Amino acid sequence: MRAIHRKLIRELWQTRWQVLAIVLVMASGVAMVVMSISTLQSLQRTRAGFYAESRFGDAFAQLKRAPLAMGERIRELPGVAAVEVRVAVAVTIDVAGFTEPATGRLISLPEEGEPAVNRIHLRAGRNLTPYRRGEILISEAFANAHRLQPGDSLHAVINGKKQRCQIVGIALSPEHVYSVRPGELLPDDRRFGVLWMHYDELAAAFDMDGAFNDVSVAFAPGASEVEVLRSIDRLLAPYGGIDAYGRDRQPSHRFLENELIQLRTMALLPPVIFLSVTAFLLHVVMSRIVAIQREQIAAMRAFGYTRREVAMHFFAFAIVISVLGTSLGIALGAWLGYDLTGLYAAFFRFPVFHYRLDPLLAIAASVVSFASALGGVWRSVWFAANEPPAQAMQPRPPARYRPSLLESLGLQRYFPQIVRMILRHLERRPIQALLTSVGIAMSVAMLVMGNFMEDTVDHVMTFQFFQVHRQDMMVAFVEPTTGKVVHDIEHLPGVLAVEPFRAVPVRVTHQHHQRRLDLLGLSTTPQLMRVVDAHSGPVELPKEGIIISKRLAEILHCNVGDALRVEVLESRRPVEMLTVTRLLDDYLDLNAYVSTEVVHRIMQEQDTVSGVFLTADGQTVDQLFEKLKATPRVAGVNIKRAGIESYRKTMAENLLRMKAMTVIFASIVACGVVYNCARISLAERSRELGTLRVLGFTRGETAMVLLGELAVLLAVAIPIGLTMGYLLSWLLTLSLSTEVHRFPVIIQGRTYAFAIVVTILAALASAFIVRRRMDRFNIVEVLKARD
Repeated sequence: MRAIHRKLIRELWQTRWQVLAIVLVMASGVAMVVMSISTLQSLQRTRAGFYAESRFGDAFAQLKRAPLAMGERIRELPGVAAVEVRVAVAVTIDVAGFTEPATGRLISLPEEGEPAVNRIHLRAGRNLTPYRRGEILISEAFANAHRLQPGDSLHAVINGKKQRCQIVGIALSPEHVYSVRPGELLPDDRRFGVLWMHYDELAAAFDMDGAFNDVSVAFAPGASEVEVLRSIDRLLAPYGGIDAYGRDRQPSHRFLENELIQLRTMALLPPVIFLSVTAFLLHVVMSRIVAIQREQIAAMRAFGYTRREVAMHFFAFAIVISVLGTSLGIALGAWLGYDLTGLYAAFFRFPVFHYRLDPLLAIAASVVSFASALGGVWRSVWFAANEPPAQAMQPRPPARYRPSLLESLGLQRYFPQIVRMILRHLERRPIQALLTSVGIAMSVAMLVMGNFMEDTVDHVMTFQFFQVHRQDMMVAFVEPTTGKVVHDIEHLPGVLAVEPFRAVPVRVTHQHHQRRLDLLGLSTTPQLMRVVDAHSGPVELPKEGIIISKRLAEILHCNVGDALRVEVLESRRPVEMLTVTRLLDDYLDLNAYVSTEVVHRIMQEQDTVSGVFLTADGQTVDQLFEKLKATPRVAGVNIKRAGIESYRKTMAENLLRMKAMTVIFASIVACGVVYNCARISLAERSRELGTLRVLGFTRGETAMVLLGELAVLLAVAIPIGLTMGYLLSWLLTLSLSTEVHRFPVIIQGRTYAFAIVVTILAALASAFIVRRRMDRFNIVEVLKARD
């Protein structure tokens, strides 16, 4: 082994704790990359396989009633490869032992054979027996939530009649990978399930013999989605067709895609920051190692080592760290990715959900980490290799000792001698002090960014469930009905207050931009379901005009005062021009609100309602549930308490799991940065500190010079880091925001306090280690350096 190689091994061992700190920081960045991207790839791979196996549809449409012959007409359209027409209805489900009413989507299956589109994947039990009545399949999520097995039974209110249904199988569908009730944003497996029944039985129950009200279409290769959707709309318009839409607007696929977008963001932004910190740390470490070893480098050059050999010696230092950090990061990332995949498997219902680490991902992560490491050291290595030996042999010129700022202002008498020494040293080496403060500030910023999401989730929950939705539950009717039903609801047991609403599906258009959504009509001063701006509070609905979400305004490229073309997608499909009166800051989905008078005018109706919001007495709520289960007109009951539980189970749990990982990694970075800064300062100033000991300074006073300098840098870094943390959090929320979810930057004092406390604890731990090393100083050895 050559001497230069033994030197590398010796230096790695001597700086082993500093190396370990950098390795852990690099491993954190690599682990974040591997965990996020491998989970994303596993999810995409699983989705693609299930979609292909089950022939998931490319286009969908709902309508009132059309003859089965229209299915053949759709199949003949250019670009259509397969069509599945069926009956799909909302029903109320009564499960034994569950007091609350559950909502079901009951879908027909062909009497024989498999559906041409959206095939069912059987998980347990058997398929429906042809021409046998009373049998159903149920979705796996609903079955698991209620511990239902093949052979069990439940009751469903089918077209006003309570019917006992025998469960013969448990199934999955590509349409319900993410199973949500229509109009909702979050899954609630206990209160919403999907059921499948033979077409003949279901059609007969709803007077749909020889007809259908739901269609799914698979495209032929090279088909134009726009043209196919337009053709389907043209065919189904006479039959009450409600705007055919593509896969991107299919609820389950839309929510799944939204999750993938957020996962992509988490796979990019935090790892970039971690690896940037790693490069910065390596730059600081290597630049100071080079500065300390100037004479050794000169001696190496004098003994015949070439510039290339010297450069490779210092590059090897970074390469060893990269190998260790990358290997640990890949292993840790794969383990965390497997754990995260298990979390997604609980949310998304796939037949198989296997985690697999792609070798190309491991290679790419290695390349990125090596590049960040080498990028952090190249300048120092270039300087080490190119400095002339004769110049490097000479000691650095002594620093210019001129009056410091305190001394120039005549304030030195107000400060102890040690404090003046600390400030004087920092002032004379401003760039080094700045770099150290920036390194500590970056660790503070990462702690803020990793921890703020909990504050944001809490704020969104409070806003959505206690400021906007102040009702206890929402009751939706099978069909829009007369306002007299409000009085019937008011007289149900335990009902304290009732507030009706009218919702209609519409296509909103501005210029050439359009979007399909539900237009919600409320009273001008609603109390239970309020229109609330996140910044200015409750908003009174205008008697004319429309209020829309800011996100919807961005999509439509409109502003206050612009006129929107609102086309209703049911009944006679009336069209109305409505003026935007206000843009609303909100957090969930795309929303549009008008007064009920506006909806009634557009629909040319009197007091029709789609449902009611209500508050209820908790003592008699079970009696209320029993009444609602037995009410034929009730299509579903949405309970706010269940929505809160669902939000915590899905959105909060997912984001907070990612938050926990980020906080752990950020804490490692904080400790690594502070510890490295302290150890490097000790290595640089060991001779100076030894001189102070010879001059009579006690160990405590000598330590105070070094650690006091660290304390000043820490005090400067913390406010900078808090500001950087806010900016990084803002950037992260901007990247995570989609049409479904929009996240504000909400950072509570506890989050800032957490970042400060962790950083201070890291500084105290580093100070303790450095102080112990200083106590073991051999003053004679330290002072042997040549003047």
